[in-house]
Amino acid sequence: MQQFGIRPEEPDDWWEVEALYDLCFAPGREALSSYRLRDDVPPVAGLSLVARDGQGILAGAIRFWPVHVGDHDALLLGPVAVHPTHQGEGLGRYLIHAGVEAGRSRGWKRVMLVGDEPYYKRFGFARLRGVEMPPPTNPDRVLGLELVPGVWCGVQGTVTRWSR
Repeated sequence: MQQFGIRPEEPDDWWEVEALYDLCFAPGREALSSYRLRDDVPPVAGLSLVARDGQGILAGAIRFWPVHVGDHDALLLGPVAVHPTHQGEGLGRYLIHAGVEAGRSRGWKRVMLVGDEPYYKRFGFARLRGVEMPPPTNPDRVLGLELVPGVWCGVQGTVTRWSR
């Protein structure tokens, strides 16, 4: 993997990260149900990361958001994006691992996302049964990762916005 400078996202990065997401994802991405959980809720400080190349150009970004699943707290991973000129270099994988480990070190117990299980299972994510994202979300795409063994066992309910 090419050398990248990885650091926590700062407020000055916001619009550049948004432009990267606009480049990497289909128009209308903000209409997805997961965005309703992010409205007026800041990403988790220290877990949302940016990667810059040797010239300081944004190469990738990942964000994590706090949510509730029933009475339980969880991190909602996403979006994660890598600039097309750096795709295939392992940067997305690195950002996911680094963000998840940062969450673990800060005491988070569970991570979830809406995504493609064949891709995310390599990181340990598996289908969450009984965990419901706001519609319209395909339940087969609701995935979870345990940062502490067994913490998703018995967790069911609707995913709701953070309210602390």
